Amino acid sequence: MKTGHFRFSCITLALTSLQGQAAAMPAAHFDEPVMTVTAPLSSPLEVSSSPKTPRQPVPASDGSDYLKTMPGFAQIRNGGTNGDPVFRGMFGSRLRILTNGGEMPGACPARMDAPTSYISPESFDTLSLIKGPQTVLWGPGNSAGTVRFDREPPQFSQPGMQGDASLLHASHHRWDENADLSVGSADGYLRVIGNHSRAGDYRDGSGAVVPSRWNKWNADVALGLTPDADTLWEVTAGRGNGDARYAGRSMDGSQFKRDSLGLRYKQSDIGEVFNAVEAQIYYNYANHIMDNYSLRSPGSGAMPMPMGEMGGMPGMDGMDGMDGMDAGMDMDMSQPMAMQLDRRTVGGRAQGTWQWHALTLKSGMDAQTSTHRNREQAGWKKDARFHDVGLFSELTWHASARSDLIGGARLDRAWVDNFTGDGERARVTALPAGFLRLEHRLASQPVMFYAGLGYTERFPDYWELFSPTSGADGHSSAFDTVKTEKTTQLDIGAQYRGKRASGWISAWLGRIDDFILFDYDPHNRYISRVSNVDATTLGAEAGVGYQLTDNWSTDASLAFTRGENRSSHRPLPQIPPLEGRLALNWQSGDWSSSGLLRLVNGQHRIALNEGNVVGKDFAESHAFAVFSANVAWRVAPSVKLSSGVDNLFNRTYSEHLNMAGNSVFGYSANTPVNEPGRTWWAKVNVTF
Repeated sequence: MKTGHFRFSCITLALTSLQGQAAAMPAAHFDEPVMTVTAPLSSPLEVSSSPKTPRQPVPASDGSDYLKTMPGFAQIRNGGTNGDPVFRGMFGSRLRILTNGGEMPGACPARMDAPTSYISPESFDTLSLIKGPQTVLWGPGNSAGTVRFDREPPQFSQPGMQGDASLLHASHHRWDENADLSVGSADGYLRVIGNHSRAGDYRDGSGAVVPSRWNKWNADVALGLTPDADTLWEVTAGRGNGDARYAGRSMDGSQFKRDSLGLRYKQSDIGEVFNAVEAQIYYNYANHIMDNYSLRSPGSGAMPMPMGEMGGMPGMDGMDGMDGMDAGMDMDMSQPMAMQLDRRTVGGRAQGTWQWHALTLKSGMDAQTSTHRNREQAGWKKDARFHDVGLFSELTWHASARSDLIGGARLDRAWVDNFTGDGERARVTALPAGFLRLEHRLASQPVMFYAGLGYTERFPDYWELFSPTSGADGHSSAFDTVKTEKTTQLDIGAQYRGKRASGWISAWLGRIDDFILFDYDPHNRYISRVSNVDATTLGAEAGVGYQLTDNWSTDASLAFTRGENRSSHRPLPQIPPLEGRLALNWQSGDWSSSGLLRLVNGQHRIALNEGNVVGKDFAESHAFAVFSANVAWRVAPSVKLSSGVDNLFNRTYSEHLNMAGNSVFGYSANTPVNEPGRTWWAKVNVTF
């Protein structure tokens, strides 16, 4: 079977119904949801859900597409797929993305292949989000939060087979096939996962074609040994590839090749004090090609562009390896061009768990090495290599039946080798982090609240050190001048779960010293500088739900973010606007239906020509409202059928976080890329 063009004989039909804040609804009010609009919450601080449960809008094509349905998340859009996730206005390595405990940083200098672009959500069992710097277990510098996509080992009490499969069809020639099959017994298992997703260019609400087509596939296999109920040995391997064209870039991704290997060991119930141990190693390799001819014609609309250091240009892709070229040279983008880059990441972690009467301690270490290269005529050339070694401990004290005190600390040694220029250079630094949080549940009311204070330091990532044209002065290199980022943040929240009503709120106030900021030349959008400023961020996410009758329920969520550049007394750039969601849900027996109204305010607090390596603020944005609906039928206990429509009234709108459209496709300067117009979809899901 050719992996990139397979279809599944077992097809499922699952409908993405859109329950509005299912997170806020007590689990007892519903059976297993046919679909959700936002993620269920285990607490206001930590979100946990199953990516296999479909969501509205139409099921996600990648990890970022899935995350954007959760309160507080936004996405830097550039077409149909491979957008970049933003949480609470924070972008890039401030939000750590992990798959099965490993990291897959992309290779493109302008993040055409963001880490989430290699994730097919439906192939994972659990999605976890920990907001803010409120954990130290999963690597350094996670100031915005930590996102984990994980696969759980299948459980077999006797020999057999289990799994699920699905088929989706939607407007704009969208087809998705997914299959997840396991065979095994109490002694072990073999799990095979495959998916294929493809779509054509979509049309916006005005009927204009937006270049956005993609074609992706992934295949993964896991072999696990479970000699007893408390022991797991598992080896994994995976491969994927695809292509995507972008309305908001001057080049497309003609290859997103992925290779992954992993080995993990878990042992639980070891003893009364030393209770559990887990360890893993992983290997992730990304091989990326971008060009301007495989998925488009270079076209007469392309203009000669500066040839100098072009890393970090919104709408253009970073041209790594051109740092030594004369900035006065011109590059005619109407001529065929291509670049190939790769990144090899190897890492691992080990963690032990100790338990006493009222104390639980998790402690261990992790390490990672990540090497970036670009391919030139003479062959592959290494330009950067990142290293990190960290020690961490997290202690939970069950102070009483209703109160827990959780604290943690970690210390990392991070360094990077720079192979560009005349000789090798290095930067080395120590990164401390820690937090302390109180969680309390009231005795007389179903109410829980928490308050936590966290601190973390973040080492500049590849895109901040190597993609900008220069440092803040316009002459020195970013590698030599950009500082580590220091975040101190207060997180508070509360949750109420009653018989008919429920609600939650999660809020934060952060002080960021040496915030890393991109500044783009207003006269030449291909010149970028990076500097450190002091910043403040604050905001909240909230949700409420109410069971109106046995069949009807309603829920709503709201997300607000505000960022301030304290150094210049201006707004921080790339901050998403206020967003609210209102949902009305109906369920009776095997049938359910939902309607979702998404309301997004305009964003008028912008920092013109400032941003990050992917996007910049180029204009204020307008408010919009979009209505979507769905209906679902559980045909049998193992078969679901669903169908829906997104953007029912065919509104023409664009998101604030947006890459300006590329002139080759007829966009004028600073024109945002519009979102899809009315989109119909249907999905079938089978579980066995």
